[in-house]
Amino acid sequence: MKLIIVESPSKGKTISGFLGKDYNVLASMGHVRDLPKTELGVDVENNFEPKYIIPTKAKKNVSLLKKAAKNAQEVILATDEDREGEAISWHLAEALGLKDAPRIVFHEITKEAINEALKNPRKIDINLVNAQQARRILDRIVGYKLSPFLWKKVSKGLSAGRVQSVAVRLVVDKENEIKAFKPEEYWHIVALLKKTNNNQEFEARLIKDKENIIDKLDIKSKTQADEILANLNNAEYYIEKIEKKETKKNPFSPFTTSTLQQTSFNKLGYSAKMTMQLAQRLYEQGHITYHRTDSLNLSSLSLESAKKFIIEKFGQNYYNFRKFKAKGNAQEAHEAIRPTRANRNPESLVGIEPKQLKLYTLIWQRFMACQMACAVFDSVSCDIKSNNYTFRANGQTLKFEGFLKVYKTKFEENELPDLKEKEKLNLVKIESSEHFTEPPARYNEASLIKALEKHGVGRPSTYAPTLSTIQERNYIAKNDQKKFFPTEMGIIVNTVLMENFPQIVDIDFTAKMEKELDEIAEGKDTWRKTLKDFYDPFAKNLAEKYKDVKKENTDIKTNKICIKCGKPMIEKLGRFGRFYACTGFPDCKHTESVAPIGQITEAINIKCPKCLTGNIVLKNTKRRKIFFGCDNYPKCDFATWDKPINEFCPKCKSILVEKTPRQTQGENNKQVTCSNKECDFKK
Repeated sequence: MKLIIVESPSKGKTISGFLGKDYNVLASMGHVRDLPKTELGVDVENNFEPKYIIPTKAKKNVSLLKKAAKNAQEVILATDEDREGEAISWHLAEALGLKDAPRIVFHEITKEAINEALKNPRKIDINLVNAQQARRILDRIVGYKLSPFLWKKVSKGLSAGRVQSVAVRLVVDKENEIKAFKPEEYWHIVALLKKTNNNQEFEARLIKDKENIIDKLDIKSKTQADEILANLNNAEYYIEKIEKKETKKNPFSPFTTSTLQQTSFNKLGYSAKMTMQLAQRLYEQGHITYHRTDSLNLSSLSLESAKKFIIEKFGQNYYNFRKFKAKGNAQEAHEAIRPTRANRNPESLVGIEPKQLKLYTLIWQRFMACQMACAVFDSVSCDIKSNNYTFRANGQTLKFEGFLKVYKTKFEENELPDLKEKEKLNLVKIESSEHFTEPPARYNEASLIKALEKHGVGRPSTYAPTLSTIQERNYIAKNDQKKFFPTEMGIIVNTVLMENFPQIVDIDFTAKMEKELDEIAEGKDTWRKTLKDFYDPFAKNLAEKYKDVKKENTDIKTNKICIKCGKPMIEKLGRFGRFYACTGFPDCKHTESVAPIGQITEAINIKCPKCLTGNIVLKNTKRRKIFFGCDNYPKCDFATWDKPINEFCPKCKSILVEKTPRQTQGENNKQVTCSNKECDFKK
């Protein structure tokens, strides 16, 4: 009997269903060897030789795999096809004492793909293994060497990471842009018009004065706007020019890891971490192709099956063949994320959990849409003259839905009446409106992933863990609009790294390092040389900074007195935010919580409904979850996860709260309900 080793039991279960009794499929349960947690595990003096160990939690399973391998006719390694999967196969071979074990790869878990892979085994690609080794060792060096520096100079319990630190920098830089932003006033002038024999009203916006085209910010004050309105007083309006044309909207390309995470967040409200967990299960169950990819390539077989489904389901006019090519250094031997069977529409999947089904639906729709015809619109642009001023009205109506039949996207339809050149129009009203330029938007999960990808920081497999890590470390947090902002600790750590280790948080340097890892994977460079080129200047700079950099003083004096020993209390900054601590430490270890600085996104001017003297404030749990509580704590223990509003229940007089039902998260569908769980009042 032949033994096939995969990473997870669910993947193994799916593969077992395609193979006969001649195969035994077992799971490695992830990594079987890694660097030790209690030490650096890399001999920097001996050409960066790594010290790999079998983690305690993996020892029992490795013993079972050794026994199974010893009794097997042949051992076949079938881990994922990316660098990490290649490294897991290599570690399995080392841990189990396998020599020249055949390695098979497949982009989808289907019977055809597995049988084809078994017919075409290959050796472990040591270049891919070395690229993954270089990444792992590089990240270990940065984390293991920089973290103690942060403990000594900032606060205990902190940690630094190569890609994570750049992600934090992006969030901090964005916050600095927002703080530096100064809004500019501007005005729009809009006329509401109608035909003389038709009551259908339509809007036209001023786009040109007597001499110049009016840009967005050209009308800068009410005085200017009023002057234009005065010039248009009692003026006549007539149509100067009409342009009619057909416009097309192209479908999006199929999903890559990055675009799947972004779209899943925007359409479904799923975090990158949740998206990848759901995609992992869909892949292991054989529903979608491999979900860690930056390629837009699609197999000929999948394109043929999509063509057949579209023509049979919607008609020939809905089909349009397309091939997509990714920008940059994408691995085109891989495929984009797609359903394994084009004809397996979401309605045909039975017994799949709801969140998986939603994600599968998104993937299926996007794949089908990319092979469908463009959406076609009838567009009208109408220039209207009045006293040498020009107004413009735009209209758009959907003529042919094309791919929109499957993949819904937002668009506006605005139907204008039947207009003719030189035709006079009646003015219903004309008015000016004041506006102000908006500051840059904070990142959400989708836009931060997009920024990381744009700058070449990280790779498809790293986006989700990067975002999770920097939130778990409390360097960034989310406000109630799910937008990221840097915490006080995140700002301090970023400042320390920017001033003393600029390469670590330099976006271009980090992107360059990713390219070097790609070159190792392609056999164009060696992993030991890459590590040496990074480590030598890094280690020299680190030794100098230990001597030169003074400890950050983040303590703030307060008027609070310790309720246990009577000594003054100070406000300290810890890993999870600010807290009050007794100056009598270590004899007195009393601490109290502080509402985290920077996490109040709007004033909560509400008196506590329980004690009637305290105020409601935002607070953090130790796991950094935000809740609302009374600032009289511990005297008053009022707390709620939901945001209170300054209204009270007409039934039981408890305070009302804003609640976002789980099934509608991501859709801004908030409900106002009673905070009393025994009361069923809803507003």
